[in-house]
Amino acid sequence: MSSESRRDHALRLYVVAGEHSGDALGAKLMAALRKTVPRPVRFSGIGGPNMAEEGLASLFPISDVAVMGPLAILAALPRLVRRVREAAEAGIAMRPDAVVIIDSPEFTHPIARRIRKALPDVPIVNYVSPSVWAWRPKRAPRMRSYVDHVMALLPFEPAVHERLGGPACTYVGHPLIERLADFTNADAQGLRARLGLDPARKLIVVLPGSRRSEVERLMQPFGAALARARQMAGELDVVIPAVDSVRALIAERLRSWPVAAHIVEGEDAKLAAFKAADAALAASGTVTLELALAGTPMIVGYRVDALAAQLQFLVKTPHFALSNLVLGERAFPELMQADCTPDKLGEALALLLTDAGTLAAQRRALARIPALMGLDGVTPSEAAARIVAGYATERGPRGSRVAS
Repeated sequence: MSSESRRDHALRLYVVAGEHSGDALGAKLMAALRKTVPRPVRFSGIGGPNMAEEGLASLFPISDVAVMGPLAILAALPRLVRRVREAAEAGIAMRPDAVVIIDSPEFTHPIARRIRKALPDVPIVNYVSPSVWAWRPKRAPRMRSYVDHVMALLPFEPAVHERLGGPACTYVGHPLIERLADFTNADAQGLRARLGLDPARKLIVVLPGSRRSEVERLMQPFGAALARARQMAGELDVVIPAVDSVRALIAERLRSWPVAAHIVEGEDAKLAAFKAADAALAASGTVTLELALAGTPMIVGYRVDALAAQLQFLVKTPHFALSNLVLGERAFPELMQADCTPDKLGEALALLLTDAGTLAAQRRALARIPALMGLDGVTPSEAAARIVAGYATERGPRGSRVAS
């Protein structure tokens, strides 16, 4: 088809997300693409409720493939293999102008490889770089055979791909920065009043994760850590923002906690809790960036399953918390695996609550993060949409494609 005739028909994009964080990214990208491309855009692929709101009819429920950790992946392997095959076949049948795979590399990359083999001239863009800087660095050069461009959320990732021989990589900014006003303007006082919190007490927001496996591993040490911190720093109020999928499990595990806690639900309540809190005790993950945008000091803890723990020797990164990775330094304590104990967590939290120097150092680090996560004059979703549109509308031989 000539470039002139292509301008007259809808741009066809095959977009694949493998978990709920990717679904949120995909929805924003879809909305930005409609504003960026001067003709209709037709989407197909796999996504969740956010992408559905933007008009995507998912090939199958995203919950079928949203699994995390080696043991969980092994248990779901037959279903994952079947869904990979189905997703690849649907993408090939669509013959899209471009393919966008979003995060979840164990699911999305096999799909990309199959599509590339069948449709070698269709550009493939990877939104969210795999953690090649942390483990499996040899994946970066292998990606060149089936990924044309990586759109990175962390500012140091383009240099990592260049050093490792990976695909072209552009830092587009982290999409959380688009919600900075939501974090800074949250109604902290309203939350305190609604929950009847004592203004004389320190308020701790506790974030044990959004997956059942995380909650099951972290609720006990986090609860005992709060008791330890209370011994050292005085009485505390505790708020736990919970998503629907784990709320009942959190409530069940709270029964054995030595401290009382309030569970809150909904995004507004979560952001208000971040803003109101004196400190956070949080699972490692994207939530550490959310806390950073809210300006909330934090202690980070995490435990993984037994198989993943055995693979830890493969990890080659100086930091685990995304907030520390963005900064390039360990500004926020990370207590991982064997160090994720009630005593160590509680003592780190008590120090943050009682030592002015420790708190001031964290606040200085927190102040630097928003500028590091964004780009001047363009949102992350807009920057990503420009790259995807550039590949989708410049359909020459793969080596001569130009991304805008």
